[in-house]
Parts: sequence; structure tokens; C-alpha cells
Amino acid sequence: MWVTYLSEVYCLLESSLHCKLNQAPKQKADMINSHGRFVWYELMTPDMEAAAAFYVKVMGWSTRGTSAPNVAYTLFTIGRTSVSGLTKLPENARKMGAGPRWIGYVSVDNVDAAVDRIKQLGGAVHVPPTDIPNVSRFSVVADPQMATLAADCENVFGFYREIFGWQKADAGTYQLFSAGGQTIGGMFNKPPMAPVAFWLYYFNVGDVDAAAERVKAAGGQILEGPTEVPGSGRVARCTDSQGAMFALIGKRSKAIGYFERGASRDSDARGRRWSW
Repeated sequence: MWVTYLSEVYCLLESSLHCKLNQAPKQKADMINSHGRFVWYELMTPDMEAAAAFYVKVMGWSTRGTSAPNVAYTLFTIGRTSVSGLTKLPENARKMGAGPRWIGYVSVDNVDAAVDRIKQLGGAVHVPPTDIPNVSRFSVVADPQMATLAADCENVFGFYREIFGWQKADAGTYQLFSAGGQTIGGMFNKPPMAPVAFWLYYFNVGDVDAAAERVKAAGGQILEGPTEVPGSGRVARCTDSQGAMFALIGKRSKAIGYFERGASRDSDARGRRWSW
């Protein structure tokens, strides 16, 4: 059902419905007015207990169980604010070759309409539009380059512009993009050594070097860095103790452990979150 090993997979989350992710009022308001933005993040992993322990040590997050009958789900929190979710990787997905991974939810006004358009444009739908009782409606989809050998961000950008209304925020090898006039991420062509195209999510930490040491101490690995990125601080690309990939970015002015939901319109956001 969750064919995450083939290519980039992400979720659509309907913003027009009343969302109950145990969020603060401002977060709920942001989701309702957030078409085309990443609004939620979720870790799918085979060992939820081990994953929770890893991120508590590395990020300083707390956890809160919100499991429903037959569905195990944990919220990562900072104080009373929920920052992401944790759920078990389905057994059938593991048998098909899927591994642990972070997945992002992009808000759309109408999930069903967006899914129909994705199919028309050559994208794939792995989970059809489905209701989450008292939360929202979602679908798991992939862009049209899911089966290609080399992902081309220039060719695929038109797909994202059509579905989410994303606009190019700058020109260059690293393509920044915006939603609602605010830069929210970037993309570039898949390097030859990367087996598939994917989104990489960056976590803000106060001291990226110290956080990288915590990654190693908790059983994760550092794939690259920490290195300096002009205008963005220091970054490190990592895997957790079960192999899910993520990145760290050192921003002393930000609250530790938060996903940064948007970049300043005036700042250089190269190398930030949501890249390849």
C-alpha cells in the first residue's frame, strides 16, 4: 500500500476540513489557509518505541500517544505544541521493500480534485482519498518521475505548479520555490549516487555539531557534514537508528526541535529544508 521505495512519495491533506492534530489554535488556522504548503510531517518506521527514543535524545522532543483502535500513533511535541507524528510502517509495505522514512503532508483545498489532476498529469496514487475521522481527508501520491532513472527538477516543476500553485522563487541549480509569496523549499536534480528522487526534511537545532554527536550516540549515522551553507548556517544530513533520512540545520535564533515552515522572503534559503 505504501510504495515508498519507488520514488518520492508525499501526502495530500485537505485544508478545508476541521483539523484536530492536537495543535495550538494558530497551527489549526495555518492549516485551513495553507494550500500548497507543507503542514505536517510523519515518520513511518517498523519500531516505534526505538524511533521515539532516538528523537527524544537527539531533538529533545517529548512524546504523547494518540493511538486509536488498531492504529498506533504517537505525537512528537515541544511543550503543548505537536511538531510531527510517528506511526508504524505497514508490514505489507516492508514486504514490498519499503523502509523507514519521513513523509510530508501538503495542504490542498480539495483532496479528491487534486488526486484526479495528479492522475491526469501522470502522477501515481498509492493510497486513494481517505477520511481520517475527526481530523481530515488525505491521500498518498507520487509525482510523474517515480519510475525514471534520473529525476529532472525543471521538467517536474510544472507538475507541482499545477497541483499546488508553487512558483519559482529564484533561478539557479538549486531551485527555490514559494507558496503564497513565501519561500518554502527548494529542489535540484537527483545526483547520480541517489537511487531515487525524494524530499529531505530539515530540523532546526541550536547547535548542529552537538546534535550530530547526539545522532551518532543514539545509533544514527551522519551521511554528510556538518558543513556551512551561506545564508543558512550549518547543515548535516543524517539517518536515524532505523535508517530514516533527515537533516539538521543550525539556527540559534530558532526554537530547538521545530520544523521551519517557511523562509523569509528576503533571505537566501539555499540548502534549507525540503531539498532532494
